[in-house]
Amino acid sequence: MTHASLPLRHFLLALAVVAVWGTNFVVIRIGLDHLPPLLFATLRFTMVLLPVVFFVKRPAVPWSNLAAYGLLIGAGQFGLLFVAMKGHISPGLASLLLQTQVFFTIALAMQINRERVQGFQIAALLLAVAGIVVIAAHGGGAATPLGVGLALLASLSWGCGNIVARQAGPVNMLGYVVWASLFSIPPLFLMSLWLEGWPAIVKGVTSAGLGTWIAVAWQAVGNTMFGYAAWGWLLHRHPAATVTPMALLVPVFGMSASALFLGEGLPAWKLIAAALVLTGLAVNMLWPKLRMRFAAAA
Repeated sequence: MTHASLPLRHFLLALAVVAVWGTNFVVIRIGLDHLPPLLFATLRFTMVLLPVVFFVKRPAVPWSNLAAYGLLIGAGQFGLLFVAMKGHISPGLASLLLQTQVFFTIALAMQINRERVQGFQIAALLLAVAGIVVIAAHGGGAATPLGVGLALLASLSWGCGNIVARQAGPVNMLGYVVWASLFSIPPLFLMSLWLEGWPAIVKGVTSAGLGTWIAVAWQAVGNTMFGYAAWGWLLHRHPAATVTPMALLVPVFGMSASALFLGEGLPAWKLIAAALVLTGLAVNMLWPKLRMRFAAAA
């Protein structure tokens, strides 16, 4: 159903994007073994910015819009996420909780547009909340209350960033992300300097091996440049309702990669939590389209 109207090549491209986004949580975990989290985030956005900013035209949007997006996605989403993943939440669960940005995005859009919440949206939210409660109750070493809270705040920041990006209108998403990184780097570096300290910054940079720098580069090139550019390319050629459900596979790749490469366990409670959150996301994304099909068939 998700890829029925997508040509095979476009479906495979979308699958490659969600695979990169899902397995990226394992790459983050590897990078955090050698770099302080806020420094890691700073280096990520520095590699996004340089040297690409000299070759990509700045989008025709206000500087205030770029600044808001850079702050929300840089310091908000990834700053909080990296701190959470430094011993407070496992990569698999982080990939799952971050997808709750869908609900935050819709709630914020409804608040701005003064739209009423519909029944299927309430049902979808309750399913996702039930999954989050399961994680909070059984997290143990896989997720602390602080880790769950930080992951949800990162998801909220992503949702706010989505609203800001939507207000920018149709733009080259790669150029948008690159230029917005101008406003991600300073707050991340200042927070790293304040909370992690100059000695930790120096030690992290000087002691980082090839694997660590590959992890940083993958954040910039694979996750951001390829991911955002390819996803934006697909959204320009197909309805959002056809492309966006593919994002449901991000936690599937995330939890699978974490189990395969990091030995992250998949006990029953974790699978139940994932099923609840993913079912909620699926209902929220797919129910309007299914309802239209049912109405047309009737």
